Amino acid sequence: MRGNNPIGHYGDTRPKAPHDTWQWNFPGKEISIPIARKWARDLLAGQIAGPVLDDVLLLLSEVATNAVTHSNSGRTPGGQVTVRMTYAPGDVHVQVTDDDSSTSAPIVRTPGLEEDGGRGLWLVNLLATTWGTHRGETTRSVWFRISGF
Repeated sequence: MRGNNPIGHYGDTRPKAPHDTWQWNFPGKEISIPIARKWARDLLAGQIAGPVLDDVLLLLSEVATNAVTHSNSGRTPGGQVTVRMTYAPGDVHVQVTDDDSSTSAPIVRTPGLEEDGGRGLWLVNLLATTWGTHRGETTRSVWFRISGF
């Protein structure tokens, strides 16, 4: 999606190095989630095995959805979600930074079987090697790492 893409250019045509970091800002809108997934898939395809790539993309979707849903990124005009991803052989680190919100904080909870949502950080906690959060002056980041593959 280049040219007239309302979200912006998300591809990266640089050769993949043994260790590389990419970053892109996406609008704080639900339409950004599948675009962020495609961006990450395009960068990591051929670098990591399918099942690990699927886990990375699932967790990216969950964390980015939380950023759009529960922060000012999705509540205010012009809000953004920044995805930063670092790849090294056997290791992927993803950080999603949003425009923060004083009304919510990332927490892991066990969702009920009948609930439609609430599984984002539960899945991150289950599938990631490690994960955490960081709060800046006007931002909040949730990051996760999948290692050992």
